[in-house]
Amino acid sequence: MKPGHRYVGRTAMRLWGLPLPWEWNRREPLDVAVPPDAAPPRTAGVTGRRLAPHRAETLILQGVPVVDATAAFFSIAAELDLGHAIAVADALLTTADGYPGLGPGRPLATRESIARRLAEWGRFPGSATVREALKHAREKVESPKETETRLLLVNAGMREPEIQFEVRAGRRLVARTDLAYPELKIAIEYEGDGHRRSKEQWRVDIRRQRELVAQGWIVVRLTQADLDDGGRILLESVRSAFEIRRSS
Repeated sequence: MKPGHRYVGRTAMRLWGLPLPWEWNRREPLDVAVPPDAAPPRTAGVTGRRLAPHRAETLILQGVPVVDATAAFFSIAAELDLGHAIAVADALLTTADGYPGLGPGRPLATRESIARRLAEWGRFPGSATVREALKHAREKVESPKETETRLLLVNAGMREPEIQFEVRAGRRLVARTDLAYPELKIAIEYEGDGHRRSKEQWRVDIRRQRELVAQGWIVVRLTQADLDDGGRILLESVRSAFEIRRSS
């Protein structure tokens, strides 16, 4: 890295912990941006591109210079479909401390700051995708799997569920659900591998579900396997919960 060089694109996204649709592998090249008047690096394993200094803030993250999180998103937007772009926008906007692997600072951006940067950048590859993603992005999301599940439900024609809805018994917090239809008392909970590996988390999850059921909630739990098959069984389970409520 020479003066004026900074990480951008996929590399910047990895450093910020922003969700990408591709698993990292050792062959993935490093994306390095240089000023417009400099020659991009031609080193093996490095992809060079030009980026004007004023278009992105430079920060030191994990000991290396990297563009700000919004610029990282803009620089990869042309490679993302709308669903993945929404997942990134959700991660940028989240105020949740527990979002897995996400870089420091909450939120990393706001709707207003992203919209302002869009105006400053003007048209660029993927700019239309970013604008559309911002319309569908939501604050408080705690994982990319929550985004994926929410979009799966909406794309199947269901109403958009509430995010991180708090269920209370009086003043006591019973649970904060991943996704919920509060008026129907239907909660949808994504169980990541961390829930399975942590004995304490597993016990907490069991207790939370028991308390939700005692409060009259239907709890639909899902794992990655439910998303891998296109969500068929998950959608059937949620529709079944709707039918139970309609018939009660």
